Amino acid sequence: MLSLFHYEFVQNAFLGATIVAIVASLVGYFVVLRAQAFAAEALTDIGFAGATGAAILGFGALIGMLILSLLSALGMGALGERMRGRDIEIGMVLSFALGLGVLFLSLYTQNSATHASAGIGILFGSIFSITRQDILITLLCGILILLVLALIFRPLLFASIDPEIARTRGVPVRLLSVLFLLILAATAAESVLVVGVLLVSALLIAPAATAERLTHRPLTSLILSVCLSLGITWSGLLLSFAGTGRHLPAGFYISALAALSYFAAVLFSRKRLRRRAQRSLPA
Repeated sequence: MLSLFHYEFVQNAFLGATIVAIVASLVGYFVVLRAQAFAAEALTDIGFAGATGAAILGFGALIGMLILSLLSALGMGALGERMRGRDIEIGMVLSFALGLGVLFLSLYTQNSATHASAGIGILFGSIFSITRQDILITLLCGILILLVLALIFRPLLFASIDPEIARTRGVPVRLLSVLFLLILAATAAESVLVVGVLLVSALLIAPAATAERLTHRPLTSLILSVCLSLGITWSGLLLSFAGTGRHLPAGFYISALAALSYFAAVLFSRKRLRRRAQRSLPA
């Protein structure tokens, strides 16, 4: 098993996956806390059109997804409270963006088999083919995201837990909401290299949601979310490299382990609540 790490593509896979897992789990905690899983899914679907469109124009898919996701995040942040109750309109925009991405992908993959492989990588991730340059870009994006998140951490946490009281205390809730959507868009674009557009939510939501099920303390939840994300990602990569009878994609293993960890946490939390309820009953 250790001999695998002598290969450069294995080292690149684990380095890139580690960076993305840490950033996605920290940002994902606020996604869960603010109940913005729909926003995360929306940004990835819209970013898919940007990634495939950029590929046709000869740019990197990551750059295209980043640009369109950031613009979409600004638009969603400008709507603010007016986004509520508009699920049908937003859903139609998302379906159109997804259809546009499929059209761009179809045009892109018709040129050659290499383009077809790259298109599949946009959808499902291409962790085995990332280069040191990709890792450097991912690292720089991750550092920038974490720096911004650290600067707004305390007011963002306050505004996420109780926005009404935070607003009365003078916290710029609207501005924090826009900034967080931009952070979320950048994180979703960064995660494309690991699990692709369709499976970004596996790293953004599942580890943080699992941690939130197990503890409600912010610092403990953040640490647990990072540990779970790293464990899920590393295990998924090892299973993909070593194989379980058949060599399946890393994205499948990562998403499956993420889902299993969440459902296990749900069962554990329910049993814990039952035990507490039984103890509170009079003898």
